[in-house]
Amino acid sequence: MKFLIDAQLSYRLSKFIQSKGHEVTHTDSMPNRERSSDREIRQLARLEDRILITKDKDFQATHLLSKDPKRLILLSTGNIVNRELLALFEANWAAIESLLGEFDYLELTNTELIAHGNI
Repeated sequence: MKFLIDAQLSYRLSKFIQSKGHEVTHTDSMPNRERSSDREIRQLARLEDRILITKDKDFQATHLLSKDPKRLILLSTGNIVNRELLALFEANWAAIESLLGEFDYLELTNTELIAHGNI
């Protein structure tokens, strides 16, 4: 699987996902880095068939309305320190990988992983 990590998330999350054998791009590697527009981010996700990981609920709206981005992991954790975010991904990673085979939109909260929208 290929992932795109949005700017408000730690680059350490990219390293974690890479360690699980997946290809990862962080918006910091895009030409406009953290200033990349939502449109540019959606375009990259679409062109490279990447699963977008973000905290930005604007992507939830565009996904639900037009499936753009095509696949999405939305973090609904509120403010969370990087260490806790990584621990949350570590605890849920096997389920995330499994669910991405069936669902195009996952939501990760502080307490649960919710699958939305079958592929």
